[in-house]
Amino acid sequence: MDDWKVLDKKLFPYAYNILGNIDDSQDVIQDVWIRYNEKDLGSISNQKAYLVKAVINQAINQKKKNDRERQKKIILPEPIVTNQGEQKIELEEILNYSLLVLLDALNVKERAVFLLKEAFDYEHDDIAEILAISVENSRQLLTRAKKKLKLRKPDVVTSTTKDSTQLEKYVEAIRKGDVNSLEQMLSDEVQVLADAGNKLKAIAQLTSGIKDTVKLMTYVFECYQKDLDIKIEEINHQPALLFYRGTTLINCQIFELNPERKVIRIFSVVDPDKLLNI
Repeated sequence: MDDWKVLDKKLFPYAYNILGNIDDSQDVIQDVWIRYNEKDLGSISNQKAYLVKAVINQAINQKKKNDRERQKKIILPEPIVTNQGEQKIELEEILNYSLLVLLDALNVKERAVFLLKEAFDYEHDDIAEILAISVENSRQLLTRAKKKLKLRKPDVVTSTTKDSTQLEKYVEAIRKGDVNSLEQMLSDEVQVLADAGNKLKAIAQLTSGIKDTVKLMTYVFECYQKDLDIKIEEINHQPALLFYRGTTLINCQIFELNPERKVIRIFSVVDPDKLLNI
């Protein structure tokens, strides 16, 4: 039997990429381990395959429950730092933040098939067995998922030095209130998506366009962030800004840049419950 810590580390990305929440993912894995240890282990020929199947299906059930309970508002994934050395999870299998947000356009079965095929390179025969569906249904679900995502692939975009330099310029411009420089850094399609959770209220959940984005981000900075410490970090393989008051993380902003290094989306996580694990 493989060391349970090793398997626990390997199982986490399957749950997290479906749920987008660390605590829920850990709870799913713990429940699966409990049930696993109650079984006749001699009847299980492939330990990892059994556990992966159990985690995926448990995560699907939890995601359905979460989706039923969620209110009509923007709910962003819980951020994970991906540029640190020793970790308890397989960081390379954690999807980039933009794709995790995009995957919420799919129903949970489409999401599971898409992840297993595109992110984990499973064959449709294996996906069908894991999800208890036919091979043809697996293919159909993948086709529908790709259409909804407009064929966007789950490529993990590693943050680069150029991205950090771009964020340094962004921070400098926002500190100075340099509207012209900020406008030059944003794409025409720029959006800001904000998740403040149930304990706080976001000033705006969704903001679009260069003018409105600059107006929002400069207002938020002047009113709430100008006295905070700012750290550049890599979150879910994308460049990000962390805003601290002392040792308390107040806001995590994850940036999506287009090939021209202009900001196309800012994902602003203010929900304190989603900032605890950073």
